[in-house]
Amino acid sequence: MLGNNNQYLQLHIIVFIWGFTAIIGKLISLDAVTLVWYRIFFTVISIFVFMKIVKIDYKLEKKAILQLLGIGALIAVHWSTFFLAIKISNISITLASLSTGAFFVSIIDPIINKRKPVYYEIMLGIIVVIGIYLILDVEGDYRTGAYIALFSSFMASLFSVFSGRIAHRWDSTVITFYQMLGGVLTLSIVIPFLGSDIVNFTVPSGMDLFYLIILSTICTAYTFIAVMKLMKTLSAFTVVLTINLEPVYGIIMAYFIFGESETMSPQFYIGTLVIISTVFLNSWLKGIKMKKVIKSKNKRNIVLEDKS
Repeated sequence: MLGNNNQYLQLHIIVFIWGFTAIIGKLISLDAVTLVWYRIFFTVISIFVFMKIVKIDYKLEKKAILQLLGIGALIAVHWSTFFLAIKISNISITLASLSTGAFFVSIIDPIINKRKPVYYEIMLGIIVVIGIYLILDVEGDYRTGAYIALFSSFMASLFSVFSGRIAHRWDSTVITFYQMLGGVLTLSIVIPFLGSDIVNFTVPSGMDLFYLIILSTICTAYTFIAVMKLMKTLSAFTVVLTINLEPVYGIIMAYFIFGESETMSPQFYIGTLVIISTVFLNSWLKGIKMKKVIKSKNKRNIVLEDKS
């Protein structure tokens, strides 16, 4: 699936907005799981109100609803481990580790969608692994957070691949609504079984409440609906690989906001640069592929015209 320049621009704007989520997560004083529960809960409410206002029919078959709720459970786990990694390590380590999503998708997507692997996607994925090795090799104090972020990346990749399979079936807003509903239901079931050392469920107030509203409306409801629309034409690999730019935006913003706590070693930035380079390589290779497709179509049309 190949998109146009406008779609790629939209995707990059969304990724820029997502660069703020890690910063907002660090500013919120709630624990990771409680933070995510409120984030998804407010998102569900805002999307439901939006559907009522614009009169979007959100009725689906029971099988479809269950499928979307199940995919939503993946995003709940992804976000919980994402914010946990931030609180254990820092924003820079978490975002850099999250960039391995492209590697995971290059393996998961062919298996789930039963297609032949695209070898340059695997190559780009291997480059990402080299980048993350450079980061982990030097930032030993943050390894626990990095490993949690890697698991979070794997869950995000599963979410992207499964979402890509169903993105064209229903309205993007309806898909996002049921996925978010599945996320909040999953956490509501799990939270009572988690110890107080993991979850201290409290009611947010003051700046925590303000940040949560921004996180759930702009950074979640809007961006996820927009991404679902883009995934109707863009591949899961392209979407996840473009999200690799999130560390660039997030790390730069984190440095200016949090200062020394986000300053890393030169090898960390080399590893991050290696990871980010895959975005540009992917765009270049996709461009070559698109030119070949267009050239092939033109040749076919010429042959058909000659025969006629």
